[in-house]
Amino acid sequence: MGTLVVLLIVAALVGLAVFSLVKKRKSGGSCGCGCGCGGCAMADACHGGKKKEKRN
Repeated sequence: MGTLVVLLIVAALVGLAVFSLVKKRKSGGSCGCGCGCGGCAMADACHGGKKKEKRN
């Protein structure tokens, strides 16, 4: 019985964490690190921006 209660509590916490991340991402927040995306190598993956082409 105790194992089931602990499992439900952990599942609720994980659910709240996922809900929070999805809500933050939909509102335009960062991918999870809390920092700006200026120097992030994965900024295109998070924000779906077009790659900047380098012209020589």
